[in-house]
Amino acid sequence: MLRKPQLSVEHMVEDVSTIHSLPLFYSQLSEAIDHPRSSIGDIAKIIAEDQGLTARILKLANSPLFGYFSKIDTITQAVTIIGVLQVRDLALALSVMDVFRGIPGDLVNMEQFWKHSIATGLASRLLATSQRESNLERFFVAGILHDVGRLVMYVKIPEICLELLEQCRATGSLLHRAERERLGFDHAEVGSALLKRWKIPPRVAEPVGTHHDCSKGDQYPREGAILHFADVIAHALQIGNSGEVFVPELDHGVWERLQISSFYLPTLVKQVDSTYEQTVSALFGGEDAAR
Repeated sequence: MLRKPQLSVEHMVEDVSTIHSLPLFYSQLSEAIDHPRSSIGDIAKIIAEDQGLTARILKLANSPLFGYFSKIDTITQAVTIIGVLQVRDLALALSVMDVFRGIPGDLVNMEQFWKHSIATGLASRLLATSQRESNLERFFVAGILHDVGRLVMYVKIPEICLELLEQCRATGSLLHRAERERLGFDHAEVGSALLKRWKIPPRVAEPVGTHHDCSKGDQYPREGAILHFADVIAHALQIGNSGEVFVPELDHGVWERLQISSFYLPTLVKQVDSTYEQTVSALFGGEDAAR
């Protein structure tokens, strides 16, 4: 029997948060948004300095995800119409997607990883809409980032991750449970710890950390429940893959908490399908996500 390594969540993120850090502009953007004297023009100017990010935010703003009737041509318009905090959330998701590059293909196909993440984000946003939640982009972003801890583990402990992947494929076990049995923690906890180290708000970091165990939700249990359900839906639809081979079990407590009608699920699936391709195109910016 393999000996359990002496690892911790803190050990997972202590180097990665520096090596794989968010671009400086994101810190500048957050500071500007939090400053009481900043204008929409100030915020738009910071975003506009990154031409690739600007193009992707505009593609997203004009996608079916938002459904505005008039074309949004400038970042100033996007910030005005979508909202300051919502644009910051979208910038966060896009920034993280650019951070992790070069992970070996035998561990994960990065294009498939982000496609699963985007599907989870779309399902999360749609579920939040049905629950009459506000600031829907935080649900979308939490969905995109929900498995980022797995990328950290692929970087820090690739050999152990490969063993766990092979074990789950052979035994039919769920990967997040195998992680916990082997390591004492799972990728959800690692992802939350990384986001906290990056000073990402708890409204995103906590649901990421509890999406496999919603009972741990303290400040944002409803957000964690929505993210859990969205992850199950994305797996069931077989859109992309982050490493998990099988569909995670739906927590019955989540079903009861959200009180979602089973009649709504076909509509949800149809809405995910109708927005998925254009959202992927906007987020990937026409580049190969696996690069």
